[in-house]
Amino acid sequence: MKGLEICRKFYEEYGAPMIEENFSGIKEKIAVGLFGSGSECYGYDDEISRDHDFDAGFCIMLPDESEVDRRTAFLLERAYAKLPDTFMGLKRGKVSAVGGMRRGVIRTADFFTDKVGRADGLLSGNEWFSVPESFLAEAVNGEVFRDDSGVFTGIREYLSEYPEDVRLKKLAGNLLLAGQAGQYNYFRCVSRGDTAAAQLSASEFVNRSISCVFLLNRRYKPYYKWVFRALGELPLPEGTADGLEFLISSPNDEVSAIRKMKQIEEICAYISEKLTEQNLSDGKETELERLAYSVNGKISDVRLRNEHVLYAV
Repeated sequence: MKGLEICRKFYEEYGAPMIEENFSGIKEKIAVGLFGSGSECYGYDDEISRDHDFDAGFCIMLPDESEVDRRTAFLLERAYAKLPDTFMGLKRGKVSAVGGMRRGVIRTADFFTDKVGRADGLLSGNEWFSVPESFLAEAVNGEVFRDDSGVFTGIREYLSEYPEDVRLKKLAGNLLLAGQAGQYNYFRCVSRGDTAAAQLSASEFVNRSISCVFLLNRRYKPYYKWVFRALGELPLPEGTADGLEFLISSPNDEVSAIRKMKQIEEICAYISEKLTEQNLSDGKETELERLAYSVNGKISDVRLRNEHVLYAV
């Protein structure tokens, strides 16, 4: 059973009754769920995940002190700490009195400040470019078990994907870098016999292409070790993820290099097709560097459009 499901069962069996019996006066002001850092928040956990930072627990999100005062928060934290320390074979981690835990009682303002740099989570303008994409993914992943007021859920919905102009600026920059690495530099490095540089070029192409794929699918790219797992959730043509893996896990001898260059062009063709579907290109171009400028030209905000094409990357 996945960690998210275990944590939901733990909440339903112990957390919900505790809140109902002892904190009914604030239950409509709080949100409860599992989200943030940890493989279980994505549903990617396995037996290996359980060797650290993995327990049966959940987050109780509180509004500011004007709605739920400090004493009530302390009592709630203490009640949470008294819940069973073992559930379905998982031993719960200790709750720190000074905070910093992934689970337990957390102020909504602290959570969103930690993830996106704003207490209310409402990013605007250039603030979107300053937040690491994996942090945005952690701000909206997992599952909300209850949120009577809808405030916490509303912030998550606001953060659920990039505003269109931001998405396009990030997409343009990643297209340019992917094209330079894969369609230009990889061949040149192979031709020189510089296999180490060729592999770096292939890796850069894969990294930037994956960023394009997530942006095209309006999804945040998670922390790097979960990227290929997350690719499996996207509606990609069969073999695309395997092709990307091949590019970073195979040698650069003459035979392999020919296969790699073919694979690079297949991925570029897929990206070009997706751009055409979204009316970001005319479907005739597969050179990613040229497509980068086509996408940049679709940005509505004149100031942002006129920023350097690599402004967002």
